[in-house]
Amino acid sequence: MLNVTITESAQGYLAGLLEKQNCEGIGVRMFVSDPGTPKAETCIAYSRPGEHNEEDMVVEYEAFNAYFEQRSIPFLDEAKVDFAEDKFGGQLTIRAPNSRLPNVTDDSPMEDKVNYLLYNDINPGLASHGGVVSLSEIAEGIAVLEFGGGCQGCSAVSLTLKEGVEKTLMEKIPELKGVRDVTDHTDTSNAYM
Repeated sequence: MLNVTITESAQGYLAGLLEKQNCEGIGVRMFVSDPGTPKAETCIAYSRPGEHNEEDMVVEYEAFNAYFEQRSIPFLDEAKVDFAEDKFGGQLTIRAPNSRLPNVTDDSPMEDKVNYLLYNDINPGLASHGGVVSLSEIAEGIAVLEFGGGCQGCSAVSLTLKEGVEKTLMEKIPELKGVRDVTDHTDTSNAYM
């Protein structure tokens, strides 16, 4: 279920922008890049006819259609798009409080589950040594990870990977087949010793 608010002032502003595009049937598409991570950004882009995905959720507003990326919907929960006029013209703001740390369910994609555990369970412990681990990708059911900060080049990183990170992820995400580290550990400039 979609729980996104686009205020009347934002709808008016977006309709004005769309009108200037001189493209019949153009709408907007809303999505979250890097969802469920601290790097998450909520985006609104033009969506010309045929550019949206078939899985997108379509919401018809008075002056345009808005397309919401299916994968982003849980991260857009309680999002609000608003427009406030000021002496310089105005500003469109997007607030999406759940874009970085969503409520992960059993039905969530594996990538979301891994990111959630990394940022909520694992990274707080690594932070005491100035370390951090992030997900690069899920490749054939294997979480490909990259360590940074004090973990990059640390002599104990293989123990941290096997006994901490991998053990936690494999216990909490049974469908995960394994964990692989792609960090260049030859750089020891920030390593925790």
